Amino acid sequence: MANHGVRVVEVDVEDGQRLDNFLLARLKGVPRSRVYRMLRRGEVRVNGGRARPTYRVRRGDSVRIPPYRGVEPTSPRGVPSRIGDALRECIIYEDNDIVVLDKPSGLAAHGGSGISFGVIEALRHLDPGTRYELAHRLDKDTSGCLAVAKRRSSLKELHAAFRNATVKKRYDLLVSGRWPAERRTVAEPLVRFRMSNGERRVRVAANGDPARTDFAIVARLDDVLGDEATWLAAFPKTGRTHQIRVHAAASGHPILGDDKYAAESRGRLMLHASELILPIAGQPLRLFAPLPEEFERFRPAG
Repeated sequence: MANHGVRVVEVDVEDGQRLDNFLLARLKGVPRSRVYRMLRRGEVRVNGGRARPTYRVRRGDSVRIPPYRGVEPTSPRGVPSRIGDALRECIIYEDNDIVVLDKPSGLAAHGGSGISFGVIEALRHLDPGTRYELAHRLDKDTSGCLAVAKRRSSLKELHAAFRNATVKKRYDLLVSGRWPAERRTVAEPLVRFRMSNGERRVRVAANGDPARTDFAIVARLDDVLGDEATWLAAFPKTGRTHQIRVHAAASGHPILGDDKYAAESRGRLMLHASELILPIAGQPLRLFAPLPEEFERFRPAG
């Protein structure tokens, strides 16, 4: 067991996680009773003030964690060298503050829930001197633009940009069936829940969090795995978990390869974060992740 001093953590998880669960996930080896005692005594501060265990943290919150005794964090082990080599090849943009990667499908953004490592752990393993932090997330099976901060100041700046909706994103996706031309916006509230096996899912619910995705038809596809499909561009206006996937499925046109929200799935999840516009020093930085081969083979001629 090691002694840990006061530290301040910038919240980078999806909105909605309870404060007590947020702390328990980070204070490995600390008894639950000690964590709840910290909260009761007001030793834990959120944005400078006391907070209840049931408080739902939000991306960008500043959480003060008091001194404690716990297991010394270790750097991830067993990150295959091929992952590091692949990540180096995936860099779209890098400066002293951020790095933007074209994340491959099948590689998680971060470890946890049975996943030993993800992009963030692999980056820290490759470069232990830099404290990489995720500015946002992509699902494990979603490919494309992923922004990672290299400094706390840049992380706070990016979190503020996401909160203020000054970050713009475009996704390309293939959905089953003929998407209606008149359906340009899906604004269904979303709520997260756990299945009986513990897996986290999202569904449309009247009491859910507001969510909006704008869609545009790119092409009609007559024969994708033997069925009709539609190539769409999606422009999420909010950043809820699985938002595009659930909005597409709730519209009756699930994304091809979606093993969570489609009745059946074959192949990879056909969802790709193709464009990311970040406000850097007051100027828009526009970044592109090339379409994967799985998409290119369906691109209409001309």
